[in-house]
Amino acid sequence: MKIIENKQIAIVGGGPGGLTLARLLQLKGVNVKLYERDLNKNSRVIGSPLDMHEESGLAAIRAANLLEAFKKNYRPGADRMVIANEHAEIVYSDHDSKPEEDFGNEHFRPEIDRQALRNLFLDVLQTETVVWDSHFISMEKQNDGWLLKFKNGTTAYADLVIAADGVNSKIRPYLTDIKAFYSGITMLEGNVKGAKDNAPIIAKLLNGGKIMAFGNEKNLLLGQKENEEIGFYASFKTDENWASNSGLNFKDNIEILNWFKTKYPEWNSIWYELFENTTAPFIPRPIYCMPTDQTWKTISNLTLLGDAAHAMPPFAGEGANMAMLDALELSENLCSDKYVTLYEAISTYEINMRHRTAVIAQESLQNGELMHAVDALQNMIKMFTIDFKQD
Repeated sequence: MKIIENKQIAIVGGGPGGLTLARLLQLKGVNVKLYERDLNKNSRVIGSPLDMHEESGLAAIRAANLLEAFKKNYRPGADRMVIANEHAEIVYSDHDSKPEEDFGNEHFRPEIDRQALRNLFLDVLQTETVVWDSHFISMEKQNDGWLLKFKNGTTAYADLVIAADGVNSKIRPYLTDIKAFYSGITMLEGNVKGAKDNAPIIAKLLNGGKIMAFGNEKNLLLGQKENEEIGFYASFKTDENWASNSGLNFKDNIEILNWFKTKYPEWNSIWYELFENTTAPFIPRPIYCMPTDQTWKTISNLTLLGDAAHAMPPFAGEGANMAMLDALELSENLCSDKYVTLYEAISTYEINMRHRTAVIAQESLQNGELMHAVDALQNMIKMFTIDFKQD
């Protein structure tokens, strides 16, 4: 641990990657602070549940000594899936064939709510590790490190800054000018609370798991969340500025329902209860991806992980897993006696990380095309049938 001995590490961003890194570094006795823009630990984390993969997310959880806590907080059965057509007719289901728990199997992908995953780490980090209400604004070089400045007027010094602040990272430009490109796909997010009462038909079809519905080059992707809530995405190809150019009021359920009827005209009215009962506002999410051939010049006091480094579409379920694997590999490099300098440790991490995630990003882009093709339904049945046979 010689290269980071007596160094102050700053992680900016309290998502899965940032929290994982903070935990792993603390286990090795490193001085680390995590700066998070949320006001406090009770701020609600939005987004769909995360499925953890054996070789990445779960590997990091094991290294963090949190596997048993994870087992108490994940959602058994939430990884079970139904594939349906636009008429809500089931064409594939693994509900009867997939075991509820199968840790150690490379194909087992247990799901956990984002808030529950965040709490796993917050519960074990040392007091005052996370500095809340720290909305990063800028930083400037100071000595051999950086002076970070936050919106609330505070500052902090760090010998090494690690950006874990997402696809719109404000720290990334200090390292590279390369930007994410629009994938051509936008997802409109909605959430239905009390789904058993407010969306009973869909809740029954969902059966505690996930639904992927395909028809006419468009998707509906749904998943069970905590407290009987359903999260869903209407996913479709459109131009990058669709949300601002559409003229839609995303706080108006009736207006969005009418949009769905127009945009998805062939789809069964069964799906309408999602839009009628969503807790507004709906959230448009244009999907971006970092270039798969990106590179940058390593420096010894700044690096990136997660979406800040390699944002990718969600169509391979790898975003959070890659971020947590980044944290695992970076922590190992920083604390290894194998490297003589921080530059060497960070450079090795970045080269391996870019190579690994470029492959996954390409897969995510290809899956996005398959899922929005004319024959998307057939594509996905084939994909999951092959995966099932391999299991």
